[in-house]
Amino acid sequence: MSPEALSLLMALVLAHLVGDFLLQPRRWVEERYRLHQRSPRLLLHALLHGLLAGGVLLVAAEASSRGPAAAVLGALAVSASHWLIDLAKSRQPAGELRWFLLDQACHLLVLVGLWLAWLGSLAPLQALAVWLASPTVLGVATAYLLVTRPLSIAIALIMQRWSAELEDTGTLGRAGARIGVLERLLVLTLVLLDQLTAVGFLLAAKSVLRFGDLRETRDRKLTEYVLLGTLLSVSTTLVLGMLVRLLPTGG
Repeated sequence: MSPEALSLLMALVLAHLVGDFLLQPRRWVEERYRLHQRSPRLLLHALLHGLLAGGVLLVAAEASSRGPAAAVLGALAVSASHWLIDLAKSRQPAGELRWFLLDQACHLLVLVGLWLAWLGSLAPLQALAVWLASPTVLGVATAYLLVTRPLSIAIALIMQRWSAELEDTGTLGRAGARIGVLERLLVLTLVLLDQLTAVGFLLAAKSVLRFGDLRETRDRKLTEYVLLGTLLSVSTTLVLGMLVRLLPTGG
């Protein structure tokens, strides 16, 4: 894939982010949920996205064989698709993460489709498929999957013999499990980036944050439980990350 082709894709995504998050006031969103297809600001928002994408395509047209007509067609496609996708989202409950993620994924798919049509080739998708099928990428994906729910279940099973001895700690429901998942994701990322020193800073920061709470509760069992769980979580993630780094990188 040429740098120019990748730059075009990144520019289209950047234009989308500017239009969706910087140039869309909250009252536009509220009107969309209230009036749906009768919302003038929904149409204005879609036209704005078309103008932004069209501007990117016009710049790209100067360095390619495509003319302004192709850029205008691309802008119209972005406007029409954006109007339809946002209209569909406005008919779903507001403020739900799943609809937000689905909305953004649909917009991204449209931009990728436009990008491939502009290039006139499926070679980027073929290159992506080859890259995704490489041992390194598959190993990294497997590692990231393992440190989420599978490792959470394994650690909970290991720790259950001690968790029964703890009284109600007054913490948020399942907050500890979610903190553990985020902690392992961060540790795994640092290991894969060969930033082991940063893992030490992460452990130190967590220790400082938890020290005050544990000292106030004066609960030695809770202190030992948290320490044991943290060390178990981090150590298994470190080992997993090291194993992934041993995977062959060549083809």
